Amino acid sequence: MTVLGATGSIGCSTADVMLQHPDKFSAFALVGHQNDEKMLQLAESLRPEWVVMTDAAAAERLKGRLHAGVRLEAGMDAATELAAAPETDMVMAAMVGSAGLPATLAAVQAGKRVGLANKECLVTAGRIFMDAARVSGAEVVPVDSEHAAVHQCMQGHDHGSISQVILTASGGPFRDRDPATLHSVTPEEAIAHPNWDMGAKISVDSATMMNKALELIEARWLFNLPPEKLSAIIHPESIIHAMVEYRDGSVLAQLAMPDMRMPIAYAMQAEPRLSSGIPWLDLAKSGSLHFQAVDCERFPAMRLVNEVMQGENSLSIALNAANEVANAAFRERRIGFTDIVTTVEKVLDRVENIPVGLLSDVWLHDEYARRVANEVIS
Repeated sequence: MTVLGATGSIGCSTADVMLQHPDKFSAFALVGHQNDEKMLQLAESLRPEWVVMTDAAAAERLKGRLHAGVRLEAGMDAATELAAAPETDMVMAAMVGSAGLPATLAAVQAGKRVGLANKECLVTAGRIFMDAARVSGAEVVPVDSEHAAVHQCMQGHDHGSISQVILTASGGPFRDRDPATLHSVTPEEAIAHPNWDMGAKISVDSATMMNKALELIEARWLFNLPPEKLSAIIHPESIIHAMVEYRDGSVLAQLAMPDMRMPIAYAMQAEPRLSSGIPWLDLAKSGSLHFQAVDCERFPAMRLVNEVMQGENSLSIALNAANEVANAAFRERRIGFTDIVTTVEKVLDRVENIPVGLLSDVWLHDEYARRVANEVIS
C-alpha cells in the first residue's frame, strides 16, 4: 500500500488497520507533509520502502533518522510517482485539500485500487477522475463514512431503481445553537467536533456543514447520480452513515459506531470483511436515534451546494477553492465564522458557470477562485 496523507487522522487509522493484518498488508510508501515526528513513528511501525515528505524542510529533518533500508524523498512529484509505481497495489488517498489531486489521479490512471478519502479530487475534477477510472479499470472505493455506507447499500441492487441517496450529518458542534450567535464562534469551538476526531480544516468544514456540501458533490460523481437524487439529513448520533431509498419504498441504511477504521477497512478489503478494531454497535445501549431536517439559515452552505450542483463543474471548483481559503482565514482569525460561507458565496458570484474537462483548466479555475477569495477577505 501507498498511503497519501499518512500522518493525518485517516492515514493513522489506515496504519492501525494495516498493523492488525500484517499478513495481508505491507507499506510500500508513506507520504506526509510537515509532521516529521509522526512520520518517524509510522515508519518505525510499518517499515515502508519509501517515505516522502512533500515539505522539503520536513524531509530534511528526517534525514538520518529513518530505519535502515527506508528511502527518503521530498516533494509532490515523488509522491505522484510512487502512487503510480508498479510496486503499489493500493493507494489510500487521504491528503487534505486539492493538493492531493495529482498523486491520486496518477494512481487512478495507473489502474490501482484507490481508497478515496480526499473528497476534493471529485469535487474539483469529478468528471476527469471517474472517466480516467473507467479507461484504466481502476477501482475507486470511497472512504468517507457516508460514501462507504452508500456503496454498501447499493451492492447487489439495480442502480436505476434508486430514488434517493441520503447522507447523514452530525450537525457538528453548532447544530442546536442560535444562528444569530454564530458570528462569535472561535476556531477552538469550531474544531471541537462532538463525534469525530478529525483535522482542524475538516472539523471547521463540519461546523459550517461545508463538509456535507462537498460530500454531496462527491456522491454525484462517485455514484453517477443527478443532483435531485441527493440529499442530507442531520443525525446527531452518527450511527447511521447513509441511506439509499429505492423506488419500491425500501430504504437501506448502513450502521456502525462512528470510527473511521470501519470504512477504511471496507475500502482495503470488502470481501471477506476485515476486523477493523472498532467497538461493537449495541443498539440497546445506544438507545434512541434522532433525525432533523437541515436548517439552511444555520447552515447556508447547504443552500449554496444545491445551486452549485444545478450548474456546471466550474462552480464546484470555485466552491472548494474559496472554502479552503476562507476556512484557513477563519482558523487564522482573519475572518469570522459566518464569513466563511459568505466569502464562498461572493466568489461564486464572480466566476463563470461553464463545463471544465481538462485538468489544466481545473487548476486555472481553482487559482482564479482562490485569488478572488483572498480579495474578498482583504
